[in-house]
Amino acid sequence: MPHWSTLIREIPDFPKPGIVFKDITPLLADARAFAGAIDAMAAPWRDQVPDAFVGIESRGFIFAAVLAHALGAGFVPARKPGKLPAQVLVHDYALEYGSDRLEMHTDALKPGARVVLVDDVLATGGTLRAALSLARLQGATVIGAAVLVELPALGGRARWDADAPLHVALQG
Repeated sequence: MPHWSTLIREIPDFPKPGIVFKDITPLLADARAFAGAIDAMAAPWRDQVPDAFVGIESRGFIFAAVLAHALGAGFVPARKPGKLPAQVLVHDYALEYGSDRLEMHTDALKPGARVVLVDDVLATGGTLRAALSLARLQGATVIGAAVLVELPALGGRARWDADAPLHVALQG
């Protein structure tokens, strides 16, 4: 079986010209490859299981929910605007191709909760920083982040200012 990373395909000029989109759908469709990717993302947290994995919409949900189940932790969604029904905290941020907003329920995390932020791709770091801000606003302790693929050329790691590890399963 090929390494799970070979199942991430690149789609040029999506969603805008000049962007190379990392399409994870072939990886998700292959049970053994998906399990391999989850194992790689879970490894750093097996000895320090957090209270919750915070999944960043939308593809971060997939990985955070599976990590939460695999390690016996909770799952908390960080969503795009207008998707959560109760009172929310908001954080606006810049993307490599525009801007966006992330929201989280005000009662999603208890003060002192130990959490890991999860996303599929680390590009410029804006989305991860927005989730970090939302978790901190609730008094949670961010013990780290888990990302499937990092795009080093876009400098996102430099924007990770948490005093916590940033674990990446694949440099891409």
